[in-house]
Order: sequence, then structure tokens, then C-alpha cells
Amino acid sequence: MPQFYHNLITEESFRFLQTLRRDHTFVLIGGWAVFMYTRSLKSKDIDIVVEYGELGRLRDHFDVRKNDRLRKYEIKVGTFDVDVYVAHYSDLGVPAEIIRSSAVARDGFLVPPAVLLLLLKLYAWHTRRGSAKGRKDELDILSLAFSPECDWDRYRELVAAFRFETYHREFLALLRSTRSVPEFGFNEQATARLKKRVLQRFAR
Repeated sequence: MPQFYHNLITEESFRFLQTLRRDHTFVLIGGWAVFMYTRSLKSKDIDIVVEYGELGRLRDHFDVRKNDRLRKYEIKVGTFDVDVYVAHYSDLGVPAEIIRSSAVARDGFLVPPAVLLLLLKLYAWHTRRGSAKGRKDELDILSLAFSPECDWDRYRELVAAFRFETYHREFLALLRSTRSVPEFGFNEQATARLKKRVLQRFAR
């Protein structure tokens, strides 16, 4: 299986995530949610959306810090972080309450539908391009786009509903500029075939 982060770190992160699931209710977003769909790259940091009552319960168990600059709450755990997002405060590009209300079960976790998760990834990637986290975002975006999980008709509806036209154009530009994905073992021929399948859905 391909790796982006060291296996010891991702294993520690996933063990913590499983423990967190036993005691708390949340919607999993970010890289670990992508992994639940694609089984491509494991993640390091954990990203969750919670209700305010659950945020209080997290504070009973962990040292939860508020990050006003990034409009989220944070839990530091060894080599990784848990980022906690709540409604009417956090900026995820899509309202947190919509993320919660549309969540579906996947491998024992609540996660957004694949196309909504793709939008969340596009929004995060917009400000992180050119960084290591931005490259991980790109790989997560590509793994979702190349998987059979995305309902592209629904994706179009969501792009219009949340005014994601700029992020959609960046997504198409990423697809067109990607020649190969060595992290997934995709050579130019395999990547071209996968790109064509997605891009033809948006051909005018």
C-alpha cells in the first residue's frame, strides 16, 4: 500500500481514531475520511465535525485548545493533531450542520458523502497548494475523483449550491496538469485513462 506519512505515525493516529469513536460522536472528514472511501493513502492528523455538546465532552477528556485564526479547536496528541470543527464558527466551505446532517456510515465511521468530501478537500487545498499538506490534498482529491464513489451529477449540484465554481475550475486544472501519480503507481497511460473518464463528464 502506498504511503505519504511514516507508517508508525499513521498507525498511532488510526488507533487513536478508533478509541475516539468508542467514546465520542463525530463526523470524520479530511484524509482519514478519504481513506474510508478509497483505501489509498492513510492520514496523520484527524479532522472531525462535532456538535457543541460533544465539544464539551471532548474537553472533559482532552486538553482542547481554541484556534481563532483557523476557526477550529485542536487537540495535540504526540506526533499528530486532532482538529475539531463546529457549526457557526468553523469555515470548511460547507456549513458544518450540512456536513453532519448528510453524513453516511462507512466502515464504522460517519463520513460525508464522497462528492461532499471532495468539495471539502478542494476548499482546503485552495489555501494549501504548494505545501506538503497541499500535496496530500491533491492526492486525496485525485483518489476520490478516480474512484467510482463520486456522483458527478450531484457534484454539479453542490458546486452550484455552495458557489464552488472557482474551486471546480482549480480541480479541472489539477486533473489536466496531472501526467502521472507515482504515489499510487499510476503511470502516464493509466493516469490519462482515469482523467479522461472524469473530464468527459464536464466536456462542453
